[in-house]
Amino acid sequence: MKISSTKIKEFLLETLFPKFCVNCKTEGFYLCPDCFSLIEILDRQYCAFCQKAVFDGKTCQNCFKNKHLKGLFCATSYDNFIIRKLINYFKYEPFVKDIAKTLSYLIITHISLAAKGDFSLNFADFINSVLIPVPSYKKKQKYRGFNPAEEITKHLAEYLKIPILNDALIKTKQTLAQTELKKEQRIENIKGVFGVKNPEKIKNKKIILIDDVLTTGSTLEECAKILKTAGAKEVWGMVAARG
Repeated sequence: MKISSTKIKEFLLETLFPKFCVNCKTEGFYLCPDCFSLIEILDRQYCAFCQKAVFDGKTCQNCFKNKHLKGLFCATSYDNFIIRKLINYFKYEPFVKDIAKTLSYLIITHISLAAKGDFSLNFADFINSVLIPVPSYKKKQKYRGFNPAEEITKHLAEYLKIPILNDALIKTKQTLAQTELKKEQRIENIKGVFGVKNPEKIKNKKIILIDDVLTTGSTLEECAKILKTAGAKEVWGMVAARG
């Protein structure tokens, strides 16, 4: 029986780098069921910028006057210590791409809860959308081995049945880590670092930008501005957690 190289690679990774829950260290999970139950999944949404409660996921009318991001889907709070551990582990440890499955499941759970609650979510509106991961700079992605946002996007695309567009939004410069900066510094840090290739692929499209975590919203807003300028119809954000 012939065994695929992918299966061999997965076996070696699981053998050499076994999974342990980031919180309680239970083997076999990055987030075990017991610790998952300690995370509050949001069943409604808030403005991406001022955090005002909204019923349709859209950026509130007051903020949208000066913004390009149409709205935000967010699964949970980054203030949860388990989520913080999980995302930091995903960002900075090697050989942990599978954490993307867990983070995408948090988002999917949020979407399911929101569709059943007061939040007016109608995902039929996004049938003609495309998913675009927030890009990493090439050198950083090569060093890490993967782009966290892209890995989450792959799982969401499979569940939501929405295509991925990887060759449209690019990051052209290396930047400082946003977590090390204050709000004003974050805005300046990502100005002019994103660009669009193949603009014909996004023209008049509804786009959902995928990232792992949102703090001030400056990265998603900068990406949304670039995409809207290039011809996108509207741009939403979708993240696992927000600070």
